Amino acid sequence: MINSNILQYSVLEPLNVSRETFKDFEEFRSLIISRNKKINLISKSTEEKAKERHIIDSAQIVDFIDKNEETCTDIGSGPGLPGIVIAIIMKHKRIPMKFNLYEKSFRKAEFLEEVIKKLKLNAEVFQKNIFQQKNLITDTIVARAFKPLPTILELANSNFKNFKSIILFLGQAKNNDVQQCSKKWSFEYKEKKSLTNAESKILKIYNLKKKK
Repeated sequence: MINSNILQYSVLEPLNVSRETFKDFEEFRSLIISRNKKINLISKSTEEKAKERHIIDSAQIVDFIDKNEETCTDIGSGPGLPGIVIAIIMKHKRIPMKFNLYEKSFRKAEFLEEVIKKLKLNAEVFQKNIFQQKNLITDTIVARAFKPLPTILELANSNFKNFKSIILFLGQAKNNDVQQCSKKWSFEYKEKKSLTNAESKILKIYNLKKKK
């Protein structure tokens, strides 16, 4: 019989996320809840709904990631959302994608290191302020609950020497940012509705260039 906690992740099966992956999701969630008693990883008010609010929400971007790419960079990873979640999925798909997790907080970075070791993930933690890094190279940039869209586009353009796409989460208050950003930037994008919030969207931006 499948554990009821594991079964709740089955909403991800249409995205080809296997049930074997769900066990690691649940272990990751438990690690977050346990450590959240000592350091602020997630809001205490979201602990009871962490599966949907944090794990499933992060995992839903997986179909926007090109599985043939080599690197994915989470520019403000926090407790590993979405970087650790996607790394778990790729581990079970046996896809050798490397995950670079940037987190300036020492204690959060320490937590990320522990999770990576425990779950045997192909990921590396950089305990650095992403805004102070230059000439970075990656295939995909991911960001969740990090900074507004205009700030992320500027960061990607200025601090990354090379990247192919940016995948991020847009809440209701930020949905109009795409139109506003098109005044300063040239880009193509794909979007889809969020699985966890009817008023939110997932956005994938590519071919980003600053207008002259």
